[in-house]
Amino acid sequence: MERDRDGNGEPHEERVNRTFDALHEGLGDRLDDAGREDVARLRTAAAERDAEALRAHLTSVKERDSWLYRELAAHPDFAALINELAVWGF
Repeated sequence: MERDRDGNGEPHEERVNRTFDALHEGLGDRLDDAGREDVARLRTAAAERDAEALRAHLTSVKERDSWLYRELAAHPDFAALINELAVWGF
């Protein structure tokens, strides 16, 4: 089982799933189809540790749906994933 680079012991994929499940739960019915697709793309990029794709998707969300971007930025676990990506060169 792959461990996180920060040594917290929780596998990366589990942390990504937990984070995005919580995001989806919190955003719920405020997400339209495009928003759900955005979140799904962000989830995939984070799970794959694809900093370039995550950056591109975040930029797209910020330009189109500033409320969604603010929600993402305010979520502590999502912010932690972004900080982790910073270590990878994000």
